[in-house]
Amino acid sequence: MPNREAVTMALSRRALSYRTDTLPADVRTLARQCILDWFSVTLAALDDPVHSALANDTDVPSGGNARIVGHASRYPAAHAALVNGMTAHALDFDDVNLAISGHPTAVIFPAVLALAEQKGSAGADVVAAFVAGYETACRIGKLVCPDHLERGFHATGTVSGLGAAAACAHLLKFDAAQTAAALGIAGTQAAGLKAMFGTMVKPLHAGLAARRGVEAALWVARGVDSRPDILECAMGFASTHSADFNVDQALEHEPDYFHIRNTLFKYDASCYGTHAAIECVRQIKARHGLGAEDVEAVWVRADRSSDSICNIQSPSTGMQGKFSLRLNVAFALLGVDTGKIESYTDEAVNADDAVALRDKVVVELVDGWPSMQAEVHVQTKRAERYSCVHDAGVASSDLAGQEHRLTAKFQRLAEPVLGASRCAALLAQIQQVEHLPNVHGLLDHCVA
Repeated sequence: MPNREAVTMALSRRALSYRTDTLPADVRTLARQCILDWFSVTLAALDDPVHSALANDTDVPSGGNARIVGHASRYPAAHAALVNGMTAHALDFDDVNLAISGHPTAVIFPAVLALAEQKGSAGADVVAAFVAGYETACRIGKLVCPDHLERGFHATGTVSGLGAAAACAHLLKFDAAQTAAALGIAGTQAAGLKAMFGTMVKPLHAGLAARRGVEAALWVARGVDSRPDILECAMGFASTHSADFNVDQALEHEPDYFHIRNTLFKYDASCYGTHAAIECVRQIKARHGLGAEDVEAVWVRADRSSDSICNIQSPSTGMQGKFSLRLNVAFALLGVDTGKIESYTDEAVNADDAVALRDKVVVELVDGWPSMQAEVHVQTKRAERYSCVHDAGVASSDLAGQEHRLTAKFQRLAEPVLGASRCAALLAQIQQVEHLPNVHGLLDHCVA
């Protein structure tokens, strides 16, 4: 195993080793499912204010070779990655990986997509580059977490940006030294604070990280140099961003180990940290025929890490509501469909019945639990008490069933934007993404 003085170069070499034709079948399937889900949530957010703020920026020069999803105009690849990355994360409905406790696809795929459109890259190269970036981000996450998160960094904006740089390096067919340089350029710019959760800046982290990945690779291609050891050097990324330096975890496992197998997909349109509690309430209601009017008090136990992620006590906006365990438990008890993005509006969060029920919920934070596990106790007005425990941090092993759910999610989110015909055409292209001669058709079908 390489020592701590060679982590950046070791991860660079590993990133360059991935080829679509040698990836395991389930890894190729999961990569395609990540891409499918990315298009779902990005298309659904085209009317979100955070998308409009950047997509309609008239100060950005046009004339590049990459497109923003839903738009016909072309822009420099870095700008397309910025807008597409931010839009993908705008609804907080995108996939999660606990190796970074963040959202790798929202950052890495828009970087790859923009550069691939500019370069005319084939679908097989896009899939391999995406996997390379995804795996690199997760391994860097293992290197610096959990302290990186506990210090207040948003790994979607920090670690995933380095993954995007590795993905773009792979797409440009860099060698290991060039890839390490791209990681250095991305690493010196890494930023994103969890204090911004519940605001429009959280999705901006994803967009900025995607842009950094594209720019880092393009700058290296133009001759900009960097340190080759950004992860391990004194005053480098790891030492300034974390007290942890878990070399064994970053470099562990045989070459056939893939972090993408632990991807968690969202079917509720809220922070993933609320999903276990939502599921507990659903199970309690189903087992006991419980109605919101029966509830006297609710206790939710969750891992202490939830406090800085999804424990906004009294949310006042739809965006804040996505990051409130109390509010989402109330929504679940009320039978609100948390799988619908329109459930999270300012009006819904401040509705009298939601607020009244939310204020009956007490959140208890505990140490040493799985980060995505919740335990819910509901006491009724008849003094009955019902309990449930659920861990949402376990990835599905039923890829066929997952495909069915993700396809339904795609159709539900994309069809209102594109219409039935374009939606079906885009779905067919995504299902064959690794065989496409280029990615132009994917973007063609996204123009409403």
